[in-house]
Amino acid sequence: SGRGRFLLEHAAPFSAFLTDSFGRQHNYLRISLTEKCNLRCQYCMPEEGVQLTPKSELLTAQEIITLARLFVKEGVEKIRLTGGEPLIRPDVVDIVGQLNKLEGLKTIAITTNGINLARLLPRLKEAGVNAVNISLDTLVPAKYEFIVRRKGFHKVMEGIHKATELGYHPVKVNCVVMRGFNEDELLGFVEFTKDLPLDVRFIEYMPFDGNKWNFKKMVSYKEMLDTIKQRWPELEKLPCEASSTAKSYKVPHFQGQISFITSMSEHFCGSCNRLRITADGNLKVCLFGSSEVSLRDHLRSGASQEELVEIIGAAVSRKKKQHAGMFNISQMKNRPMILIGQLILPVSHPEQQCYIRTRILQTQMRGFCVFQKDTSSTFDTKCLEASPVGQVSADCQLKEASPGSEFCTRDSASCSEVPRASDNLTHTDEEGRATMVDVGGKPDSRRRAVAGAVVRLGEKAFGMVRQNQMKKGDVLAVAQIAGIQGAKLTSQLIPLCHNIPLSHVEVSLSLDEARCAVVIHCSCQTWGKTGVEMEALTAASLAALTVYDMCKAVTHDIVIEEVKLLSKTGGQRGDFSRA
Repeated sequence: SGRGRFLLEHAAPFSAFLTDSFGRQHNYLRISLTEKCNLRCQYCMPEEGVQLTPKSELLTAQEIITLARLFVKEGVEKIRLTGGEPLIRPDVVDIVGQLNKLEGLKTIAITTNGINLARLLPRLKEAGVNAVNISLDTLVPAKYEFIVRRKGFHKVMEGIHKATELGYHPVKVNCVVMRGFNEDELLGFVEFTKDLPLDVRFIEYMPFDGNKWNFKKMVSYKEMLDTIKQRWPELEKLPCEASSTAKSYKVPHFQGQISFITSMSEHFCGSCNRLRITADGNLKVCLFGSSEVSLRDHLRSGASQEELVEIIGAAVSRKKKQHAGMFNISQMKNRPMILIGQLILPVSHPEQQCYIRTRILQTQMRGFCVFQKDTSSTFDTKCLEASPVGQVSADCQLKEASPGSEFCTRDSASCSEVPRASDNLTHTDEEGRATMVDVGGKPDSRRRAVAGAVVRLGEKAFGMVRQNQMKKGDVLAVAQIAGIQGAKLTSQLIPLCHNIPLSHVEVSLSLDEARCAVVIHCSCQTWGKTGVEMEALTAASLAALTVYDMCKAVTHDIVIEEVKLLSKTGGQRGDFSRA
């Protein structure tokens, strides 16, 4: 453009005030517009909430523009608006419009949770926003609601599609990957880029006060990359800019791409070009550091432009080489993520014919919670379904169960006779010591296993579960999530189990009024070299234990029974079906 050529031809030497002692030039500024958010993400905001700054101490729109003008004059070329959630600030469109008038500013970006994006993006684009990041940690609506403690998954999806319709290319989707939470959805997110111009950015889980961070939750870039390459070995690495925080890849013939933000395993501090201004006007030169300088106070005390530049330069010059100079960042003290303006919200095998495929996405995992009606009872129960996109969750009345069947599923399969079991234990060596079975020589095949369990609650606790009156919350919904997580964590709980990439997990819980019991049914599927019986049994067990945990305040006379494998298909030993 003509403006771009003018800037190149008249470019001045980069400001010494925005250059630190390691020669890093800071031309990228992130400004938090608000501390408030319309979600309550479990790893972003502490469970007890955060102490919000009084409105009078937050930067006004004019103060934001004044500081932005100062930074742009010194060499900042890109400004990203963050929060909290920036789109809940009423004057966000006006702020963008004023930023767009700053001579020298090339990019105005916004990072959002996407809830209000579809409604506001047309006006934001007209005002000057030319880059959008949308936070989304899961492709499973029920898990999304569990993570963010609010509804809104379909609004986020609507926002993503609105951004692509308005010509944003790529639309960046931020996904914080957490072990035991959403690392099983990596393939689903890659599939998401097949038909849409997206850049799905997998972000390593980072420590912030209140998010109970530990190394066990972090999934490294290399581990994620290995998982994805097993499915798409033809994955191509893309070139990137020197200051980029992302390592980018693309599946050939897919419209979009994926990236990895390796802030923990392979930090990019050496090329860092970012500064941050919090909603209350503090300058942070490093995301991981607690050191801050109040530009608001100096601004309101009448500091001149030259004095502000000196203050900024002094702060930048003190910036450490990496991670705020800390050796162990897991011990750092910092603001909760929600107050920093680093809004990154920390949730398939192609041959699974039973999956619901849509143009929008294909999820890697699906969970159900089916409350089945007992044929001997007049009690009508609700059906809560964790639906993939394209299938709408709804309350429904289940009129009857299948005759003579304790469980009903949508994808039941016939099973053959039980084959003769092996005479030898496969998990011990010749000397009787425990050993892990080598499955490297086995052929890949479709594997499915179904397991069940029953939790007898007694009349009082059963009635409270049925009426959803337990103080800890919705017993059946929480137990469903626990069962799904249990299936994914089986290899970490059972020492000699292989780490299996599950393509499908289904957990359903039904109320048996005659026995005052919760009946649990778990199904797991994969395409691989070994079966998923243990995954199904672990899911059933953890779902049952969760029911116990949530009901034990009412009574300890709770019995967990009938934990058993109901059926399994696939593998060299043949199929199994319990009579």
